[in-house]
Amino acid sequence: MRILMAILGGITSLYMILIFVRILLTWFSGNLYGKPVQILCGITDPYLNWFRRLPGLRFNTLDLSPIVALGVLSVANNIFVTLGRYGSITLGLILAMVISALWSALSFILGFCILVLVLRLIACLLNRDVYSSFWGIIDALSRPINYRINRIIFRNRLVRYQSGLIVSIAVLLGIRIVLGILMKLGIGFLARMPL
Repeated sequence: MRILMAILGGITSLYMILIFVRILLTWFSGNLYGKPVQILCGITDPYLNWFRRLPGLRFNTLDLSPIVALGVLSVANNIFVTLGRYGSITLGLILAMVISALWSALSFILGFCILVLVLRLIACLLNRDVYSSFWGIIDALSRPINYRINRIIFRNRLVRYQSGLIVSIAVLLGIRIVLGILMKLGIGFLARMPL
């Protein structure tokens, strides 16, 4: 049983690498579609397409389905590796792995939003030309995040744009820190459960 689980852990690790390479290839345009890429797409796309069909994983141009797909594989990989190493696993440990994978995805999204808002704040402070393509993308990504957070915090009051960005960054950082502490405590508790 341990050998089989160790083999399955190795296979899922390799598959995660293939999916990661496939995701990276979608970032590049041009003629990258030779025979090796077609083989890679044939191996990874059926799995990724299953997650692309799930509702709520796409927001405008942002597609979170690959992150969820990798998170599910990561949890499966952790289960296989743990079973291969120790021969048994508890329900608490499985729950801890699932919550850890969900937190990793959420933490990545929060970090990405913070980075986008910080870049937009830097552009404001330096009076950068926000009409260039890079700053246009940053502006398009930061505007809905900043708007929603400011609407919750300030309601209908008018606030300077830079002040709103600073508040949005502080709120997201606070959420990330507090949730990180809570997740660490919860995951540690679940991992120690004897079930």
